[in-house]
Amino acid sequence: MSSQFLPVPTPETSHFWEGCASNELRLQRCQSCQESYFPPRPFCPKCGGREVEVFTASGNAILWSYVINHLARADMGTEPYAIAVVKLEEGPTMMTNIVDCPQTPEALQLDMPLRVTFAKRSDNVVLPLFTPVRS
Repeated sequence: MSSQFLPVPTPETSHFWEGCASNELRLQRCQSCQESYFPPRPFCPKCGGREVEVFTASGNAILWSYVINHLARADMGTEPYAIAVVKLEEGPTMMTNIVDCPQTPEALQLDMPLRVTFAKRSDNVVLPLFTPVRS
């Protein structure tokens, strides 16, 4: 994957990227109002509190929304792929890709259960992706 398309970890997001490198999905939670949130930031988006903690999320989610992109992109190959929003069990939503699943409306059912998986894309970036939970 070309590094031009990869996120660049910052001091504010380092806990998240370090977690991904350890196969952990790390979120933040406000200690005042107990709101869990994503993306990482030094204050609570709900109450503005600055007393936040980092915790390891379950990695469980549901498919909240998606679009299937049919345009080729150098880092994603030539096949269609889903750009998805998943709702994490802890409450926040996250933009990601769905993997290990046909990239069709028949296979990508809204509210389907998902589980996080991790894909190393560079020395500094491991991306959280989601795969359907098989029963």
